[in-house]
Amino acid sequence: MRSLDIAATGMQAQQTNVEVISNNIANMSTTGYKRRRAEFQDLIYQNLRRVGSNSSDSGSVVPAGAQIGLGVQTAAIYRISEQGNLSQTSNTFDLAIRGNGYFQITLPSGDTAYTRDGTFGLSSDGQIVTSDGFVVQPGVTIPSNATAVTINSSGEVQVTLDGQTNPTTVGQIQLAVFPNEAGLEAHGNNLLTQSAASGSPTAGNPGAIGYGTMMQGYVETSNVNVVTEITSLISAQRAYEMNSRVITTSDQMLSTLTNMH
Repeated sequence: MRSLDIAATGMQAQQTNVEVISNNIANMSTTGYKRRRAEFQDLIYQNLRRVGSNSSDSGSVVPAGAQIGLGVQTAAIYRISEQGNLSQTSNTFDLAIRGNGYFQITLPSGDTAYTRDGTFGLSSDGQIVTSDGFVVQPGVTIPSNATAVTINSSGEVQVTLDGQTNPTTVGQIQLAVFPNEAGLEAHGNNLLTQSAASGSPTAGNPGAIGYGTMMQGYVETSNVNVVTEITSLISAQRAYEMNSRVITTSDQMLSTLTNMH
């Protein structure tokens, strides 16, 4: 009885759906997190009567045929790159991106990772780094005698040195954009890396055409909408229950067959 296997694929799909939703809810307070959405597609079909086949020797053609689907499968889990809210922190080195782009981070391996999490600080030698101590490209160093640090909307880092009144530019933070943001590979710790699906990054200054602007003293919050996620969770639960009901019904039908004398 195909319905048992078909309903089982439906239950597995909704289990995946609930796992994606639960991850979104768990990360509702994660800085720069982008919510995910599971997408599904139907499985292969069995032809009981092939569409377009001849129904007689005279050449008459079957108009519809008879195909039975074998269930559902997970096609993809998309990252929704919708802008999150900007939360003021008043921390000098916290940065938020308003618009397109990712911060470029140098990993200990030397590879480059990308993130929307702008919770930055200073290392022991004055470099701007992430909360894990990874250097924010291109490696801007703040002098130890700086009395004020300003990072403008274009990513230009300016410092006011002790005893001076005019600010001095010490670096320029750039952003990276991708042809397909959804193709970036997530690694945890709010870090993403380039993949064959994302395409190659193009770096540019914030505020340029196609690039977002930078806001100092702010961070981008998660774009998870709790009401939407709870609604989706209820829908997934009901779909899971209905697939479970199909299995129960199929079992009752098999029981009827086995009890026939």
